[in-house]
Amino acid sequence: MRALAQTNPPLGQVTPLEDGLVPLTAVLEVANSQENDTWEVSIWHSVDGAAWSGAQLEPVQGQPGPQSLHPASSSKRYYYARSFSFEKSLKFTVRYRRRSEAEWSWARDEQGLRDGVVVRQAPDRSSEELGNLIQGLDPSWEASSCLSQTPRTLLWTLAAEVPRAGAHREEGTDDDASTYRDIPLGTPRDPILRWFALVRHSRAWLAPRQGDEHFTLDKDAILCTFLTTRGRCLVFLGLGGINNVLSVLQSTADGRLSVHAVSDADGQTEEKATVLVAESADLECAVSAVVYHARTLAWKSRSAPVDDRAQGRLEAEKRESWLDGLGFCTWSSLGQQLTEEKVLHALDSLAASNIHITNFIVDDNWQSIDHKGQTQFDHGWVDFEADPQSFPRGLKATVSNIRESHPNIQHIAVWHALLGYWGGIAPDGRLAKAYRTLELSREEDDLPLGDTMTVVHEDDVPRFYGDFYNFLADAGIDAVKTDAQFMVDTWTSPKARRSLLVTYLDTWSLAAYRHFRMRAVACMSLFPQWLFHLPLSSSPRPPYPVRSSDDFFPDEPASHAWHVWANAHNCLLLRPLGVLPDWDMFQSAHEYAGFHAAARCISGGPVYITDAPGEHDVDIIRQLSGRTPSGKTIVFRPSVVARAMSPFVGYEGNTLLKVGSYHGGSDGTPLVGVFNVSDRPLTELIPLSSFSGTIGSKEYVVRAHTTGVVSSPAKLGHWSGSLLTLSLDVRGYDILTAFPLTSILRNGDRGTMAAVANLGLVDKMTGCVAITSNFIERRENGRIAVYTSLRALGILGVYISYLPELSIDGDFMVTIQGRSVPVHTVKVSERDEHVLEVDIEKAWREMELESDRGDEIEVKVNFSG
Repeated sequence: MRALAQTNPPLGQVTPLEDGLVPLTAVLEVANSQENDTWEVSIWHSVDGAAWSGAQLEPVQGQPGPQSLHPASSSKRYYYARSFSFEKSLKFTVRYRRRSEAEWSWARDEQGLRDGVVVRQAPDRSSEELGNLIQGLDPSWEASSCLSQTPRTLLWTLAAEVPRAGAHREEGTDDDASTYRDIPLGTPRDPILRWFALVRHSRAWLAPRQGDEHFTLDKDAILCTFLTTRGRCLVFLGLGGINNVLSVLQSTADGRLSVHAVSDADGQTEEKATVLVAESADLECAVSAVVYHARTLAWKSRSAPVDDRAQGRLEAEKRESWLDGLGFCTWSSLGQQLTEEKVLHALDSLAASNIHITNFIVDDNWQSIDHKGQTQFDHGWVDFEADPQSFPRGLKATVSNIRESHPNIQHIAVWHALLGYWGGIAPDGRLAKAYRTLELSREEDDLPLGDTMTVVHEDDVPRFYGDFYNFLADAGIDAVKTDAQFMVDTWTSPKARRSLLVTYLDTWSLAAYRHFRMRAVACMSLFPQWLFHLPLSSSPRPPYPVRSSDDFFPDEPASHAWHVWANAHNCLLLRPLGVLPDWDMFQSAHEYAGFHAAARCISGGPVYITDAPGEHDVDIIRQLSGRTPSGKTIVFRPSVVARAMSPFVGYEGNTLLKVGSYHGGSDGTPLVGVFNVSDRPLTELIPLSSFSGTIGSKEYVVRAHTTGVVSSPAKLGHWSGSLLTLSLDVRGYDILTAFPLTSILRNGDRGTMAAVANLGLVDKMTGCVAITSNFIERRENGRIAVYTSLRALGILGVYISYLPELSIDGDFMVTIQGRSVPVHTVKVSERDEHVLEVDIEKAWREMELESDRGDEIEVKVNFSG
């Protein structure tokens, strides 16, 4: 490939704009061997559907151009720009050539980039009939307008009757059978430009799907969104689990939307399938509107049991930070032949590598199971106690050994299935004799499930969970990973689903709360009955992590980019549901280690590794974690759950995956994780406006973690000057953080403003999260001071616009806990001359400091104004 080209607005995407004027900027990256050539860049475009024509772009000169966060050592970048006006839409592609050549190279041919589309966004409506937005809306649907809980969004409920289970059955057929109804829904009245859906990849998991003008689904979906030619989004959410009716979305052969409804209801009247519809210029507002209304409907239909003691403890437990600890899981690291010896050896190996974890998860295969049947999915659970062959001293002795040998480990969790084990309860085991059980048939999904399983009867589920979690707590266990939750959706009997599904989910949730203060991970639980019940429950509980995609598969090369892609897109639904996404474990010594680590750090969920003993990348682990003064190892989770920023772009679109997050309050810090999920190098222009939470009145600097490069100050709305150039190779990744600047008048020159920003711990991927307080001021003596408190040790970075004019020895005074740090721990960054670096960790160690503020580190950076 002799050149790379991309634009802003980007090729391969649809960009809605509020007006009909688009400033278009292009970047052309060529090899250094070609930098002396003169290059031309042209836009081949169609305005408002007219004939396609060419328009020459002009080199960016005489104004601030895009800023490069990834300096290119083997290539040269050229920037071009031009404004275009349109009434409804602009379609375009890029072509380029050396001036000496006659033939053009096209971006679509050289890079596989589709045309870019810019559409003028239609204004918001104060009201609208749903029939004006959906063409061919079936008369079976009863539409009701609802008050949206998100701004600039219209909301409706669609309801259609579905016969109750067993209704209309023929004589001699099973009376315990679900009832089905397929109900056409229609299609957006405005033509579709792009669509995005979350489908039931399996009974346990969701996965994203994308497409263009023709809507077609390969699996049932629960969320479908459409971007139309009017630049607006139409969102459909099928509800499940409310009133024992499941509604999923499907596509017809001619590209229309249809609903497949399944009723398990056993009332005297027919229940209703429910679909929520929202329309907005903002996709996230529309998705949030349907989810928030689903919460209202869930509250009305039923409420999970409430612990009478819960409300008084809730606020304190919300502040508990067990998820901030670095975790380790035995699954991929130790395999399925788990033993006490392997567990203790793995922990000793971590300690020998100076890796001090906080949370430890003992995954599958610690339990006593019967090993009957062909696969583990047939095995049943025998007894609460650990397997006597693998853990001969019992679970309590193993846990006691761990806590004595590794006092840094604060929380120990064990894995178990919601129903006990993959095959439920062993029919002839101790548990089956202690509790009332029943046998249920189940359907295979993508796992080889057996025909039947034995489970604890509804009447004994509360006692069963109470006894089990009392046993775990007595053994020293204080957290659980509860897997295979989807099994309650595999039962063939609607009667069983009616009586047992909610019982198991509610009982588990309440037991986890009472015994472990909701230190629990829900896994394989992305099925509709769970999504529209537990997260939307009115029972007061702190949020807990939920596995947000299929597993991490270390030995399947094609799975890694898709794993991050799927998690980022699933979080578009999980974020408004109010759950904490768990992007699963990963290995630090792996070719995709940094890729996965960056994804976990920005996700907002827990971070835990699954390294084989002795196989660690300590540098990666240091970038995602830090030690507190008390010796606890923590990770830096942004306060806002991350999600995909361009959901209408397909996985094979040859564009960078951008994942947006935010940390803090109104004056917080926006973050964007960027991942190359394609099979080729990519260069893109990223606008400052794509960082969620940026404010037009403020200036920002953006720092790239992998290069350490910090942009010059920029504001929203400054054409090419607020664009950032990023280049990533295959498997490439980065985390970009936008820091708001504090502007202070310099005392020595009253016509000059100083720009200062606290960058947090610059040696950490999401080091801005380490900041617990930050204050920047000019003092009466004319000096400028940065006061900050940090949660962990590391390298503090401070951006100072005029740092090149200052001297470390003559102009700075840095203190930690009120004491001056050694001069050699303060320096100018080797990566950016405007960044001061203070090695807090080295200074703390050399000064033999102890914290008198718990685990907070107080730092003051005082310098000449």
